[in-house]
Amino acid sequence: MLERLQNKIRSIPDFPKKGIIFKDITTLLKDAEAFREVIDVFYEQFKGQGIDYVAAVESRGYLFGAPLAYKLGAGLVIIRKPGKLPAAVERIEYDLEYGTDALEIHKDSVEPGKKVLVIDDLLATGGTVSAACRLVEKVGGTVAAAAFMIELQDLGGRSKLPVSVTCYSMFRY
Repeated sequence: MLERLQNKIRSIPDFPKKGIIFKDITTLLKDAEAFREVIDVFYEQFKGQGIDYVAAVESRGYLFGAPLAYKLGAGLVIIRKPGKLPAAVERIEYDLEYGTDALEIHKDSVEPGKKVLVIDDLLATGGTVSAACRLVEKVGGTVAAAAFMIELQDLGGRSKLPVSVTCYSMFRY
């Protein structure tokens, strides 16, 4: 099944710049059965682990986070780019290849000690997920795991995760 699902991901050469092979998941997402199967694979990976919250990272993490939280019977926490959350927030800046970026989470989004699964579509260099994990911990949550549809292994993002965090990637390139 995973090979069939992986075959639904389109590779686009030289996007967004020359030398990059972009993994386009829109071809998988538009297939209702394939999308359902992806959520089911994530569910099977994390069911029974006592996940209290799924923390989805803006924006494509939301695509997987909401249906997975529903299936797990967990709450959904959203992690956003700055200035988009209406209540009091915690903020973390992190380094990019050229410059910095930031993420925010509501201060009251996770009760102390609750188990959190952080989810995003892609693990590349690890800067975004590392920041997301630090945010969850900053508001009192315990990051139990991080999950991704795609991992670009050569970029070493997995090494940026705390050792205590289980990392699951559905597809590795």
